[in-house]
Amino acid sequence: MANKPQQPPHLHLAEVTASQFLDIWKHFDADGNGYIEGKELENFFRELETARRGAGVDPSNPTFRENMKEFMQKFDKNKDGRIEMSELAQILPTEENFLLCFRQFVSSSAEFMAAWRRYDTDRSGYIDTNELKGFLSDLLQKANRHYDDQKLHEYAKTILKMFDLNGDGKLGLSEMARLLPTQENFLLKFQGVKLDAEQFNAIFTFYDKDGNGYIDEHELDALLRDLYQKNKMEVDLKNLTGYKQSIMNLSDGGKLYRGELEIVLCREPIV
Repeated sequence: MANKPQQPPHLHLAEVTASQFLDIWKHFDADGNGYIEGKELENFFRELETARRGAGVDPSNPTFRENMKEFMQKFDKNKDGRIEMSELAQILPTEENFLLCFRQFVSSSAEFMAAWRRYDTDRSGYIDTNELKGFLSDLLQKANRHYDDQKLHEYAKTILKMFDLNGDGKLGLSEMARLLPTQENFLLKFQGVKLDAEQFNAIFTFYDKDGNGYIDEHELDALLRDLYQKNKMEVDLKNLTGYKQSIMNLSDGGKLYRGELEIVLCREPIV
C-alpha cells in the first residue's frame, strides 16, 4: 500500500500557535525566498481549501481558479501576486497573533527604525535574544496582550527561527524588517545596493561635506538621490522623503554617524 503524501502541518486547526505558524510557513515557502508564490501558492490554497472543507479540491476546475483569485484579492494587500509572511498572519487564526501585534506597533518603516534604535542598545547593528525579548515584551504590553516568560521565550525563539537567515542567533536590521509590509519595507529598495567597507567609507567621507564625522538630513538627501541614479532606480520624491525620515530615525538628534548608516547600506556591519 502506497504511503500517503505528507500532510501540510496544522492547517486544520481552529487556531495555531506561533511555532505552528512557522511550521506552516516553512512547509509552503519551499525555496525559502520569503514568499509563497507560483506553484507554492497553488499548493497552499489547495491544501487550505481541503483542510477547511474536509474534502479534496481539483485545481483544474475553473471554480478553483476563481476562488483562488477572490482569495488573493482579499489577502494579497500589496497586489504583487504572492503571499508574504505578514499577509499569511492575516489568513491564519494565530494564537495571540504576535505578528499582527508587531504590525500595529510598528506600522511604518519610520516607526520600525525608531524601535530598532531603541532596542539595539549596544549599537551593534543586531538585536540579540535578550534585546529581542525586551522588544517583544514592550510590543505585547502596548497591545494589551497577556504573556508569561514561557510565552515570551517561545515568541523570541520563533522570530529568530523565522528571520535569522544566517543562523547566528541574532537579527540584523534587514532580517527583522521582513515583518514589515513590502510596500513599507524601504530596505528592500537597497538590497542590490549593499556596499563593502571600502565603498561605504569612501561614500561617507564624500557626503560628510563639512567633515564633522556625521551626515545630516541634507547630506543624506544628496547621498540617497545619487544612489538612486547610480543604480538606475527611478526617483519618487514622496518615497525618497519617507526613506530619508526612516533612516534619520536611527540618528542621534539629527546626526547620522557611520555606525547607523552602515546598518542600512552595508552587507554586514563594519567591525
